[in-house]
Amino acid sequence: MPEENAAAEVTAAEVAAAEVTAAEVARLAGVGRAAVSNGRRRHADFPKPVGGTETSPSFSLDEVEHWLRAQGKLAEVPLRERVWQQIAAHPGGAVVALVQAGGALLVVRDRPTDWLELTAVSDARMATLLRPVLDQALGARLGPGHALAEIPPDPAAMPLLRAAAALAAELGARQAFEFLLGRHLDANPRQYTLTPDGLAALMAALAGPAARTVLDPACGTGSLLRAVRGATALYAQDSAPELAALAALRLALNGTPQVRAAAADSLRADAFAQDTVDAVLCHPPFNERAWGHEELAYDPRWEYGFPARTESELAWVQHALAHLREGGTAVLLMPPAVAARRSGRRIRADLLRRGALRAVVALPAGAAPPYGIPLHLWVLRRPAPHAAPPAGLLLIDTAALAADDRLRSVWPAVHEAVQEAWSAYDRTGSVAQAPGVSRVVPVIELLDDDVDLTPARHLPPPTAGGGPAELTAVRERLGETLGRAARLTPPAAAAPAGGTVRPPMTTVGELARAGALELHTGTGGGTGSAPVLTEQDVSTGSGPTGTLAPTADEPVLTAPGDVLVPLVGGAAIARVVDEATAGAVPGRGLALLRPDPAALDPWFLAGFLRGTANTRRASSHASTATRLDVRRLRLPRLPLAQQQGYGLRFQALAEFEDALRLAGRLGEQLVQGFHDGLSDGTVTPE
Repeated sequence: MPEENAAAEVTAAEVAAAEVTAAEVARLAGVGRAAVSNGRRRHADFPKPVGGTETSPSFSLDEVEHWLRAQGKLAEVPLRERVWQQIAAHPGGAVVALVQAGGALLVVRDRPTDWLELTAVSDARMATLLRPVLDQALGARLGPGHALAEIPPDPAAMPLLRAAAALAAELGARQAFEFLLGRHLDANPRQYTLTPDGLAALMAALAGPAARTVLDPACGTGSLLRAVRGATALYAQDSAPELAALAALRLALNGTPQVRAAAADSLRADAFAQDTVDAVLCHPPFNERAWGHEELAYDPRWEYGFPARTESELAWVQHALAHLREGGTAVLLMPPAVAARRSGRRIRADLLRRGALRAVVALPAGAAPPYGIPLHLWVLRRPAPHAAPPAGLLLIDTAALAADDRLRSVWPAVHEAVQEAWSAYDRTGSVAQAPGVSRVVPVIELLDDDVDLTPARHLPPPTAGGGPAELTAVRERLGETLGRAARLTPPAAAAPAGGTVRPPMTTVGELARAGALELHTGTGGGTGSAPVLTEQDVSTGSGPTGTLAPTADEPVLTAPGDVLVPLVGGAAIARVVDEATAGAVPGRGLALLRPDPAALDPWFLAGFLRGTANTRRASSHASTATRLDVRRLRLPRLPLAQQQGYGLRFQALAEFEDALRLAGRLGEQLVQGFHDGLSDGTVTPE
């Protein structure tokens, strides 16, 4: 009994010490972050900060729960939030807590009967009985001597493990761990370099459906290996022990029959030196100078040449090839400089001559971090002895498929184009040439002094502006749009007959408190796969182009009649959501106003919010940006019928603005198309 009481005291202390940020308070209450800031200003009894900084304070979870309940805004903390707060407040750190919870979830998944027996006893007894069961569950999935950092179960951790199991009953063991891991990654974005799910799926598809054994020598949290379907054995290695542990648990909970994970530097201490696999997927660290150049000078992996100190990526390429069985495929994410640096030209030349390098794919900028660079995919294959190397290298450039930075909306097209070109090349050694997109380049053409493998430098340019026929179509559409803009030109302005009359005014904040509208702050995150409307989308009138950041929260989706307002920049912008942009997630930096149609006309609301004086009055100025307090924006108190009169005029102005914007884009396209056509000879000057 004394042991059990001590455990309870430790647990109570941990819960009392748990801290939450303003964003997490908003999640608990089901409101936007702005509502938390307003609550702190309006309620003197709101819990005082106990940590954090002046601009990003943290609060006691226990005090916040009591305050929310007293306000009638919280009946009970959602289970997922309570488990996450226990993870975040763990005295050993979130990673230790995730490893402990992940081990328990693996027992829940693979040995449910044993888990039920364990939970029927006290925490102290459970901690004692859990160790052998956990060792058996981990050993069955991860093999003997697995690299998962062993953190002995202790009574103080049992409430967390019980709560994680309860969350698994609600979501499933795998989904529960994905939620908790996702929260940790979201909370620490600068600590981890993640491979987006769409890119991971493309890399796994290029490796081929027949890959049953797959290695990732720089596995991170296991995103690439998780994208593999039908594998019987996955091998994961990372120099960071916590990442190797998290990846091992993640893959085991994903249902892979056999997972082998190691915590060591793959180049210096290869844990799988004796293993060959069907495929290697890798997102290696870029531009590393201290990769082992001195101590690895005579390593047998350098079959295609000893990499220079500045060519760490070519060391990873040869490490991947060394682990492939004959005919196996490796897909590596690479910075574009690797395709052209002079220090790597001899290795690139040998990879080409011997048929190891089969394809180089230029991805659109934003496909993976660093997001400002158009990264490359290298597809390699372990050559069979005495087999003739392929005569050509497949080069693909997807930049043209992702014009206007709308990566999320075009990513399926990028995936399909790359996969189709690779499949055709893999079957036949050739592919139909697509100007500006893909071509099989004879190896002999590439073996010059530079051995530059940058796709754009070897692909024929696309026909200027789509060719004369397409330019004619653009010209005709421009003429129609200019005619429409002329018809929509507003009539001459007229002053009120009785002079300027100023009706009584109200604010967005007052309307929200009265229930005439709902106010939400965009986050750009949530569950599912909805598109994201960014600040730029709202400013330019385009469709949603953003990518959803995966979180466990249910996002607020736009609906027809909502009004979106950018919060940063100081411009007077407000956009009414139509059918074409409904169903999107508002991105960061946007406020979503949802008017009650019985009280507010959306076009009336948006029109008055765009007033320059209104925006200036509601804006504050930081050192580098102007920020809008949307609650301070004003509009007149008018009957709905009178609002609708204003709304019709504001809607007509919006249509005129859209026509002008489209005419501008078409005009730019036409001018650039003629410049390109005249310069490359596809259009005559007559």
